[in-house]
Amino acid sequence: MGIALAGALSVSLAGCSSTGGKRAEDARKAASAEGRAAVDTPRWTFAMITHSGDGDTFWDIVQSGAEQAAVKDNINFLYSHDDEAQQQAQLVNAAIDKKVDGIIVTLAKPDAMKSALARAHKAGIPVITVNSGSEESKEFGALTHVGQDETIAGEAVGEELNERGREQAVCVLHEQGNVGHEQRCDGVEKTFDGKVQRLYVNGTSMPDVQSAIEAKLQTDKSVDAVVTLGAPYADTAVKAKQGAGSKAEIDTFDLNAKVAAGLADGTLGFAVDQQPYLQGYEAVDLLWLYKYNADVLGGGRPVLTGPQIITKDDAAALADYTKRGTR
Repeated sequence: MGIALAGALSVSLAGCSSTGGKRAEDARKAASAEGRAAVDTPRWTFAMITHSGDGDTFWDIVQSGAEQAAVKDNINFLYSHDDEAQQQAQLVNAAIDKKVDGIIVTLAKPDAMKSALARAHKAGIPVITVNSGSEESKEFGALTHVGQDETIAGEAVGEELNERGREQAVCVLHEQGNVGHEQRCDGVEKTFDGKVQRLYVNGTSMPDVQSAIEAKLQTDKSVDAVVTLGAPYADTAVKAKQGAGSKAEIDTFDLNAKVAAGLADGTLGFAVDQQPYLQGYEAVDLLWLYKYNADVLGGGRPVLTGPQIITKDDAAALADYTKRGTR
């Protein structure tokens, strides 16, 4: 079992983004290797295919949760990712060709994924969507969706900005065409009493992101809040703020160790946590429950993992979890 498990995990980690680094990969391997299956069900194979690009620690956390659940559930777990929608669809089709027992997939750009999920449904492979695409999940034949409602999360941000007395906010979108990102900014606009401007940036290049935010802050001194839509971009926004000599508060969606540290030292105002570890863990667990016992959660509605507003008061309690890569 130990040899087989190590082999399966080495395959799954081959698609890991580079951001976690060798240390993070080694830590995940060690943690998983110490685990033991808690069940004696068949060793099913589940594939998770996400829209992650290289350099996003958020997806390392999702993957970590999925791997831990896979160990417990005696699952051979395969992970792959591509931030190009057509390439992601091809990865889904490849998993179908391998006759996997279950698929977990994100729907950041749902139109590109529709035919691949229809093919999975025709092949009798159960699908759970995760993180993005909650509105399309049921239509595309998925058992359920695990994640946060992005519009509701955006609304929570707008309300928090109101409480902080902000008047001019910039919502930074780092992936054009991602429906979840647009929904987040829509939600902010819905509840925020001030003005919201959208700033589209090239999220694959942090220098480009920094220069775009810095230029915006230099040309518009009225901006008093910058909201990034992913944890890795928060630190870049802080650098842009410093370069522009701006006093705008930097807030962000998602949480990682750097964000927790920024909250603790006051560099960041607040973060919106959607619990990515839980998204990966529950997606694998729910597929296992369906295969084992025909269980389905959600009753036709998404299983929500967020949003939760995290501030300086919460940072210390979460620091250890972010350092180990589970929050």
